Amino acid sequence: MGEVDPAFIQDPEHRPKLSIIEAEGIPSIDLSPVTLQDFISYPKSIEGVVREIGNACKEWGFFQVINHGVPLEKLQRIQAAARKLFAQPLEDKRKIRRDERNALGYFDTESTKNIRDWKEVFDFSMEDTTLVPASPDPEDKEEATWTNQWPEYPPELREACEEYTQEVEKLALKLLGLIARSLGLPENRFNSYFKDQSTRIRLNHYPPCPSPQLALGVGRHKDGGALTVLAQDEVGGLEVKRKTDGEWIRVKPTPNAYIINVGDIMQVWSNDRYESVEHRVMVDSDKERFSIPFFFNPAHYTLVKPVEELIDEQNPAKYRPYSWGKFMTHRRLSNFKKLGVDNIQIYDFRL
Repeated sequence: MGEVDPAFIQDPEHRPKLSIIEAEGIPSIDLSPVTLQDFISYPKSIEGVVREIGNACKEWGFFQVINHGVPLEKLQRIQAAARKLFAQPLEDKRKIRRDERNALGYFDTESTKNIRDWKEVFDFSMEDTTLVPASPDPEDKEEATWTNQWPEYPPELREACEEYTQEVEKLALKLLGLIARSLGLPENRFNSYFKDQSTRIRLNHYPPCPSPQLALGVGRHKDGGALTVLAQDEVGGLEVKRKTDGEWIRVKPTPNAYIINVGDIMQVWSNDRYESVEHRVMVDSDKERFSIPFFFNPAHYTLVKPVEELIDEQNPAKYRPYSWGKFMTHRRLSNFKKLGVDNIQIYDFRL
């Protein structure tokens, strides 16, 4: 990517500080009571995990999990295939380039808040095809189909991706249940929304950047979906905006841990008990970085609104209902053109 094109340069107030504050504070939660034992036999240790997750969602919006049950070899296999994919010549990668009609495939010109990100990505979904609204227009009832585009090389990529995501989906569902319990809800309270899920998985590659003080791998943003389950390599670069003081905190990579964050949908479902938190990705002048976020998203036809059990006269609903599919389709517009205004946010639906 050579010298930094002005399209990548962040406004001065959003440029990264090269002095790093490493987060001791982002909680690390041991899931072994949930993954290794029988729920019924060890209710006390499960309750401890539920409490820890509730506190982490309240205080940080982010946490790490260890002993999570995802086999390490599945992660190593997808990481090795991702490295091979991104090492291909650009013209080969662009054969599977995503476009305005299909959100899945390779892309190297993504922007966040109208500033270009220093990265290239490959997106795919759980199923080979995903139904979504054809446009953000509320009156338009037409559906469109996003289709996975697999490259010829590396040939093992598809199987590695499919096997990995089956395991991470199990973890995401476990976490969804634990978060529901931490809100005082039944464990399966949110499961029905994921029957025709619109979950998307991304392979990220952040090449070395000659001016890491000017550009970001991903600019500051919040995740629009329900939950994100992130695998990052040993290089690190993820920064989280600490809720107490607005300081950017680096999340130190922990071997074989996943980083979990609450998305906008969970913020709305919980009626602001849990908050989706801003985060960004720094780049390095010498080292490339790889990461794999799993964006756990409900069916496109889901109407997102605070769950009834968490609202009453003292705590009225803070959001009016909105269509997840229309929200997602609107968000995608900014990937292909500068909008000149901020992209759609959940605060647009605040009551």
